Order: sequence, then C-alpha cells, then structure tokens
Amino acid sequence: MNMRQLGKDGPRLTEIGLGTWAIGGPWKYGWGAQDDRESIRAIQHGLDKGINWIDTAAAYGLGHAEEILAKALKGKRHEVFIATKCGLVWDTQGNVQNNIHPDSIMKEAEASLRRLQTDYIDLYQIHWPDSRTPVEDSWGALIKLKEQGKIKYMGVSNFNVDLLERCQRIAPINSLQPPYSLLNRHIEKEILPWCREHQVGVVAYSPLQSGLLTGTFDKSKLAKDDWRHQSNYFKEPWLSKNLLFVERLKPLAGSYGKSVIHLAIAWVLMNPAVTSAIVGVRRVSQVDEMIGAAGWQLKKEDVEEIEKIRKQTFSD
Repeated sequence: MNMRQLGKDGPRLTEIGLGTWAIGGPWKYGWGAQDDRESIRAIQHGLDKGINWIDTAAAYGLGHAEEILAKALKGKRHEVFIATKCGLVWDTQGNVQNNIHPDSIMKEAEASLRRLQTDYIDLYQIHWPDSRTPVEDSWGALIKLKEQGKIKYMGVSNFNVDLLERCQRIAPINSLQPPYSLLNRHIEKEILPWCREHQVGVVAYSPLQSGLLTGTFDKSKLAKDDWRHQSNYFKEPWLSKNLLFVERLKPLAGSYGKSVIHLAIAWVLMNPAVTSAIVGVRRVSQVDEMIGAAGWQLKKEDVEEIEKIRKQTFSD
C-alpha cells in the first residue's frame, strides 16, 4: 500500500487508516451492537493487509473501542501507529459533553493510556473545539503531554482555520482530522489550502459518508440505536438525492473495474493536501473491500465527469 508523510516531519502512514468508531458498540452516538471478536479479527486482518495506522477516540463506545484495540494489538503495539482523541467526556449515565480544559485533557490521556495498554500515544488529537475553554490552554496541555513523553505528535479534529492558526502560533500542528467526502466538501475552500500551505497533515474521516457512498446502503437495516437516524444526510429529501448520486457513479466506477467504495476513497486521496483516508471497519470483509481503493487514481476527465454528475443530481 502506498505511504504518505504526515505533515512536515511526521511519520509515513498508509494512505488508508482503520477507523474504530463503529467497534465501540452500542452507545448514544454508536452504530448499534457489535461483536468484539469480529472487531478484533477485522483490525488484525487490516494489519495483515499492510495498513500501518489506526484511529480511535476515548468517546467511541465510552472507552470500549480503545479497550478492543488494545486486545487486537497485543504483542504488536510497536508495529502500529495509534491515533486517539480527547475532549469528549461522559458521566455515569453515559451522557457525553465537550470538555477541553487542560485538567480534563490530562486525566483523559492517562485513561486512554490505560485502556490502550501502552505507555505512549503516537498521535493525540483534540476531538472537537469547546468555546468554554481557550484553545491555547488546551493546546498547552498537549504540549505538556508531549514533553512528558506520553504522546509523540499533536493534532486536532473538526477545527476551523481560526482555531488552527491560534494553535499554530504556539506550537506546530502535526495533523488535522476533518470530515471529507464526495458529499461533504466544505473544507475545500479554506481549510485544505491552509493545511497544505502550513504543511499540516490531513487524515480525512468519513470518506464514505457513513456508508452512503458504499453503493449498498439500506436504511431499513440500520439498528434502532444507530446514530445515523439523527443525521440530515440520512433524512429526506437528501437521502434520496444522495443515493441517486451513488447510482449515477456506479457505471464510472465499473469502467475501472472498481466499486463506488473504491471511487469515493480514491477521490478523497487525490486531493494533494490529504495524507490518508480513515475508513471505518466492523468486519473482515469490509477490510478486503476497502483495500481496493488504494494504489490507483481517477483520470482527469473522470473527475470532471463526477462534478457533472454531482451538479446534475443536486440541482434536480
């Protein structure tokens, strides 16, 4: 699998990373029930296929995803680049809220280290901004963790340019994790150009738009507690338009001998600012499917064709 450097002086990561949101199992923002044994098999299969990094977060399954990841990586921890996140904390009832106060971040880091069964985190990221705490204070907590040797690289997720600049003035940002897909392109105007100019790595999440761009999505099969029921992407009139867009992409993907999954991920990876695409997995078969997205590129005329299809679909 192709490798790309993360930012100015970061490690070389495979152009596809494993995402672990769904393996957290049932919780308020989860994807429904999940078999932990299958999660472990999927992670290990991804590593066997050459993927060298995994993204997780403390909040995924309220700590459960980190615990499962530790089990999957037993004996292999130093072979894998682990990225996790802080800033979403929960109470005894499982209610989640933003908290990026330095004291909270320091406690979260220790908890993640315990769950991951490691003495360092490769990439530690602030999950979401929180207006109640100056981002300078939060960034200072990550700097302290790096000085202590508990984290190696510092990143942020879901930050706008203003917040990125405020962090960058204090210490270099190694990476940004934003959403990016054929259906969600808001970062193209300002954020991606800023990251490229400042040599900040971009690890894009949800390149398949939470399953909409797989070509096999069926809303009737979503678990009742699946968070996607709450998303406008999965509600009318947008759901029908999104699925029509996917149907119109299928012949183009087929002309390469690829699926819409491959096309959607390859499209994200074509942006010169993007280091890697994070693809969520729950089963071994999903790992095998996503591997086909690596190592190929769309022709320029087909990228232009995708733009025509997109305009046609969403202007109807």
